[in-house]
Amino acid sequence: MLKKANADVITYILLIGVVLLMLEVFFDHGGLIFFLLLSSVCVYFGKKRLSKKTGKLLFWFGLISLIITIMNLWAVKFLICALAIYLLVQYRQSKKKPAVVEPQVKESLTLKKEDVLYKRPILGNNVFGQQSTPEDIYEWNDINIQNGIGDTIVDLSNTVLPKEENMIVIRNFIGNVKILVPYEVDVSVQHSSFAGAVRVFGHHEPKLFNQSISYQTAGYDASVQKVKIITSSIVGDLEVKRI
Repeated sequence: MLKKANADVITYILLIGVVLLMLEVFFDHGGLIFFLLLSSVCVYFGKKRLSKKTGKLLFWFGLISLIITIMNLWAVKFLICALAIYLLVQYRQSKKKPAVVEPQVKESLTLKKEDVLYKRPILGNNVFGQQSTPEDIYEWNDINIQNGIGDTIVDLSNTVLPKEENMIVIRNFIGNVKILVPYEVDVSVQHSSFAGAVRVFGHHEPKLFNQSISYQTAGYDASVQKVKIITSSIVGDLEVKRI
């Protein structure tokens, strides 16, 4: 019962935060979205020119502006204060009434540890910087990652794909995604972006603004060896090409 009450409190806090954010965006007449987008664009283009002084200035200006804009949101201020008060109350209650856990063992129930096989991921979550699949031969494992700011390159020519539907899921905040696919592999692409461009096997969408697109090769449904690509980004381009 106590755990359910705690979960309900956190749920109410999050709901109030979402309502405050919606009200702030609605009554701000687009100014908030403009500053968030402007800061993200500065970070994106500044990162591309980090070797130059202007690029560094643009990158850090955008990053600092983005952090300041987010921290000035009333919804964020409310969430920080509410969670701080909640944690303080929980801490004081735990001191007054420490929780006592008594294990309940049923003799008739026998728990068995299940054998599992750990598979090392090809790519991991990344906050800053570019990452790519190994340049040498590597063992395939489905990709499911989230990136902050940076580019991602996936080269499928250096691995052997199983004869099944293989998954690539990449969620980007700011950055480009390039996926290189062998000619004999069929592909399905689902991409969502706030601002960016898409190029899939010669099909080019130069300007996407808050859109979702989908492509699929003709033989995908009947194919034995295929790749399903699901990507999303706030600002960034997607390129899928044959190799």
